[in-house]
Amino acid sequence: MAEAARRTRGGGGAARRAERSAVSFETAKYIERNIPNFEILNEEALEIIERNAETILEEIGVNFPDNPRALDRWRNAGADVQGDRVRIPRGLARELIKTAPSSYTQHARNPERNVVVGGKNLVLAPVYGPPFVRDAVGGRRYATMDDFRKFVKLGYMSKWLHHSGGTVCEPTDVPVNKRHLDMLHAHMTLSDKPFMGSVTEPSRAQDSVDMCGVLFGKDFVQQNTVMTSLININSPMTFDDVMMGALEVYAQNNQACIISPFIVGGAMAPVSVAGTLTQVLAESLAGLAYSQLIKPGAPVIMGAFVTSIDMNSGAPTFGTPEAAHITYGAGQLARRLNLPYRSAGSFCGSKLPDAQAAYETSNSLNMGLLAGVNFMLHACGWLEGGLVSSFEKFVMDADQLGTLHHLAQGISMDENAQAMDAIREVGPGGHYLGCEHTQSNFKKAFWKSDLLDYKPFETWEDEGGRDTQALASLRVEKMLNDYQQPALDPAIAEALDAFVADRKAAEPDSFM
Repeated sequence: MAEAARRTRGGGGAARRAERSAVSFETAKYIERNIPNFEILNEEALEIIERNAETILEEIGVNFPDNPRALDRWRNAGADVQGDRVRIPRGLARELIKTAPSSYTQHARNPERNVVVGGKNLVLAPVYGPPFVRDAVGGRRYATMDDFRKFVKLGYMSKWLHHSGGTVCEPTDVPVNKRHLDMLHAHMTLSDKPFMGSVTEPSRAQDSVDMCGVLFGKDFVQQNTVMTSLININSPMTFDDVMMGALEVYAQNNQACIISPFIVGGAMAPVSVAGTLTQVLAESLAGLAYSQLIKPGAPVIMGAFVTSIDMNSGAPTFGTPEAAHITYGAGQLARRLNLPYRSAGSFCGSKLPDAQAAYETSNSLNMGLLAGVNFMLHACGWLEGGLVSSFEKFVMDADQLGTLHHLAQGISMDENAQAMDAIREVGPGGHYLGCEHTQSNFKKAFWKSDLLDYKPFETWEDEGGRDTQALASLRVEKMLNDYQQPALDPAIAEALDAFVADRKAAEPDSFM
């Protein structure tokens, strides 16, 4: 953990004075695993899945509709292109992927917050995409830009969260064609953690790159990765022109993308784990390879967003054994490609931050840690199958992310951890509360929740008998009241304001 000082990339006395007066919050460094990954597939199973995925690409192919540039790139690379269908010769995609880096650094405007994606690292980012929000006071409602800013502030102040994320909720009170500007502006000014760019239209991806040019400097952006953005594949096996257009912008500008199939098993992929893993790999291979056709060396992450379906209602289900099997297996496949891996999150289908949400979320978070995930989107705040960003669940999940940090440390076996002196001192029949080893280590010996209630029943009852959601509501209120904006060079802040104002004035509002 680091006590992070607020740093800016600009100069000037005003910036330095603002930096000195800013409050510093403790933020944990991204997780560096000291535990083994859980590998569920043996070598034979991995080879079968890899062989079948190559067969899909070669014999069935994938679609790149309404994207003649993509078709030309594939044709020039040696693929068989018929209409929108691209059939990729066996081994071609895997060969192209070899130029992608096995890890990369995403820079934050505060260098203390930089994250390294790949290897044994795990970067945690918040919920992404819900059109609704929920809190204990207002209930379920459409999200607004004010809600969005509150989530960014909560993310900034959350100790165990390493990344500010992207569309932490979809602000429906701002025009569709302009809301990305306000969202990016919030991430850039209300937090100094790394963030994601817009992918809803290629021009919005370009706006994201241009705004980063204002924040970091144009040359810095071209030479470094300052955004990691989400590119979903329209499973089964379709790469739409909007997402691919955003990928093209980011890859050309050296910005990282998560190439992620979006699969609900039984609807967009087979019901079997092996069949789904095969489709996930085939889709990922095609998308990852296409990023390298755009620009060899462009940083990419192999993603796997996979859940199952309730065969009675048709609703997606989360925290299931099948989802765990796929998450573990996809992690093995990503490591065999020598690429970073994105999966898991605080997934649940519950409508409230209740016991169902806790069970499903706990299953989902822990499988992500054990699967070797390097970038975990949706790590906190997810509710109702991803339709809702919940304020209470955001802080509940963000608190529990601390357990992932401590689990990932593994078991120390140094002389202090062996505790032989303590065992000798106490001997049979004694207790360890007052021994020297306990007194020297108790402050850091155990992870402790900043939210959950450990008080005796009588104290808990006297304080109102509050459940976890009530405690979380109080924590949300306290965090927002304590929030102080991180320092930013006034000249950069003014330039960002001007960029947003100019871009908004350049076209009429559209809610379509």
